[in-house]
Amino acid sequence: MENQKFPQIIKEKAKQEPYVKFLNLEILEVREGYAKVKGRVNKEMLNLHGITHGGFLFSVVDEAFELASNSYGTAAVALNMNITYFLPTFEGDEIVAEANEINKTNRTATYVINVTSNSQLISSCQALVYRKKDKLKL
Repeated sequence: MENQKFPQIIKEKAKQEPYVKFLNLEILEVREGYAKVKGRVNKEMLNLHGITHGGFLFSVVDEAFELASNSYGTAAVALNMNITYFLPTFEGDEIVAEANEINKTNRTATYVINVTSNSQLISSCQALVYRKKDKLKL
């Protein structure tokens, strides 16, 4: 464990991110290698089919991924994300993204980020980060 207090520090810092505020995301939990983020679909987040735009869903996934992968206090940047959408969501739905670390080395880490809504799996993402030598400066 690199710094047991760091997950709480990054959770509080993330609440101040302009993009998180813009999307009105709620940071539910952050611990080493794990994060949980919630978003609510409003009418501005719908696509031409009347369902949640993939970009909004991806943003919730990306926030959970960012928090989980940086939760050790070491700067981590995305190398690859592969997302699969299973079910649509609609205006008023809450979506929850949970990022779980499945492998970590000194240089990379892999995460699975599952998204649920109304107790159903709606999306899954596998993501890879590069772990830099730098410590985060918050």
